[in-house]
Amino acid sequence: MALGKDYATQECSIASALEIVGERWTLLVVRDALYGVRRYNDFLAHLGIPRAVLAARLQMLTEEGILEKRRYQESPPRDEYVVTDRAIALWPALRALGRWGREHYGKTVLRTFQHTECGTEIGSYGECPACARVVPLEEVLMLPGPGLDPHPADPVSRALLKPKRLLQPIVVDQV
Repeated sequence: MALGKDYATQECSIASALEIVGERWTLLVVRDALYGVRRYNDFLAHLGIPRAVLAARLQMLTEEGILEKRRYQESPPRDEYVVTDRAIALWPALRALGRWGREHYGKTVLRTFQHTECGTEIGSYGECPACARVVPLEEVLMLPGPGLDPHPADPVSRALLKPKRLLQPIVVDQV
């Protein structure tokens, strides 16, 4: 029996979500957008994703209102992809999935996330244990962990070696 291409027979909110974010690469594109990646070439360099796949994922995420396409240059025309409230709402799921992956499959810590207000590491669901509240993404500081390659080849990975707040656009060095 052939595997279906969708979850049409499933009456489940998880299946509905997977219709949007369940394809390979999609959550990594959203993750990078939350990290501050905004430009097509930066997604391409950091993810190592085929161009056609990236274009399709960005188009679908834009159509679904998860990313918003904004023009940042007129000549030649260039756009960037900015997260929307729908993307921000995916943060707890991405955070929990990342912690689960680290606990069950990771050997080292690649990144840590701290609450900028108090310096406490963010919990599995985006909460601050010290402040006893869910931390807005604007107050999350991403720090490199000991498991990251200190000399990555791509400019986005190099930019992400520095502490930075989530949602703030990354600044890449081309060399």
